[in-house]
Amino acid sequence: MANKKIFRSFSIGLVVCWMIAFAVIPNILVLTASFLSRTDSQFLTMPLTLDGYDQLFTPLIAGIVMRSLGLACMVTVTCLLLGYPFAWILARAPKKHRHLLIVMLIIPFWTNSLIRTYALIAILNTSGLLNKALMTLGLIETPLRILYTKSAVLIGLTYTLLPFMVLPLYAAIEKLDPRLREAARDLGASRLASLLKIELPLTQSGIIAGSMLVFLPALGMFYVPDILGGAKSVLIGNFIRDQFMIARNWPFGSAASIFLTLIMIVMLSLYAWRTTRTRQGGRL
Repeated sequence: MANKKIFRSFSIGLVVCWMIAFAVIPNILVLTASFLSRTDSQFLTMPLTLDGYDQLFTPLIAGIVMRSLGLACMVTVTCLLLGYPFAWILARAPKKHRHLLIVMLIIPFWTNSLIRTYALIAILNTSGLLNKALMTLGLIETPLRILYTKSAVLIGLTYTLLPFMVLPLYAAIEKLDPRLREAARDLGASRLASLLKIELPLTQSGIIAGSMLVFLPALGMFYVPDILGGAKSVLIGNFIRDQFMIARNWPFGSAASIFLTLIMIVMLSLYAWRTTRTRQGGRL
C-alpha cells in the first residue's frame, strides 16, 4: 500500500512539474511579453504598454479572426458529416472487424502530419491523382484548380482532423443501446425520426467533444493553410507565426496568442458547462 502511494505521488508530481515547465511558464512568458514594447534593435523592452492589444482591434485583425472562425466552423461541420456515419459503421461492425477498423483509422497518426499535408499536393495538384482519376472517368474535361485555394485548405484540415471527430463519436455510439432504435421503429418512427429524436440526442456528448477537438486545432493549425492555401490563406495561426518570425513584433504576436488562447478558453468553458448540464439532466 505504501509503495502504491509513493508511486501515485511521484506520478502526479511528475505530471504537475511537466505542466508547469511546458505549459504554465511558457504562457506566463507570452502574457508578460504581450505587455512589453519593442524597438528596432530589441524584440522586447520596457516600458509596459497596451499597444499590442490596441492593434488587435483593427478591421484587418477582425477580418482574419472572422475568416479563421468561419473556416474552423466549416471544417468542424464537414468532419461531423463525414465522421458520424463512419463512427456509426465502426461501432456497429462485428467485433472481430472492429479492432482492425480502429487501427486503420489510427494509422495516419503514425506519420507526421506535415508529411501527410505535403502528400496532399500530389493528390490535389492540377496534374495530381484526383484530376487524373476524374479525367479518366470522363467526369471533367480540364483539370480542376484545387491547390492553393480555400477548398484545398478545407480538405487538408478535414483530412488531418477527421480522426479527432470519429473517435469521440465512436465512443458515444458504441454505448448507445440498439434496443432503443428498435423500440422507436416498432412505435412507427421512421429512420430519420429515430436519428433526429433518439440517436443524435443520446450521442450529443460525442458530438460536442469531437467538435471541440476539431474546432480548436483548426483555429491555430498554421502549416496546413501555408502549404495548401499559399499566401492567399492568412488565418490567425499564420498571422501569429508571421509576427514572431517575419515582422519580429513579439509584443503584438504575444497579444494575438493570448487572444487566441482566450477564444479557446471560452469554447472549453462552454463545453464544460454543456457537459455539466447534460450530466445533471441525466441524473434527473
